[in-house]
Amino acid sequence: MLKNRNFVKGVFLMLIALGFGFVALGYKVGELARSGPGLFPVMISGFLFLIGLITTVRSFFVPPVELNYNIKNITLILLSLVGFAVISEHINMILGIVFLVFVSTFAGTSYSVVRNIKISIGLIAVAFAFKNLLGLQLPLY
Repeated sequence: MLKNRNFVKGVFLMLIALGFGFVALGYKVGELARSGPGLFPVMISGFLFLIGLITTVRSFFVPPVELNYNIKNITLILLSLVGFAVISEHINMILGIVFLVFVSTFAGTSYSVVRNIKISIGLIAVAFAFKNLLGLQLPLY
């Protein structure tokens, strides 16, 4: 079973959902008419758990897909995430986003500087929207 990518994907989705769901239960959930800060994360965790459960059950009825581990790609993704966090903390988030996009796409099957620039611009626009429209304190510059 642990060699079937679909099964492992479903189990990990359920584990992530349970982890976030249990933390969210520490907040006041409230009710639908007067929701508390924990209601939205609990609902999202429930939906994610349901998707994981469906994926896991479905893995028994479809042909298995072999699970491959590519250490190079795992390292690149972890490096891009750590670099994003460090650069965002010590320089600014815009450079962190650009670093994240350009390094993480080395893990893909094709590399395009133009595509990376477009993705970076889109993510930076989302970050500005979060900062200006939602009032989040993001270190963009």
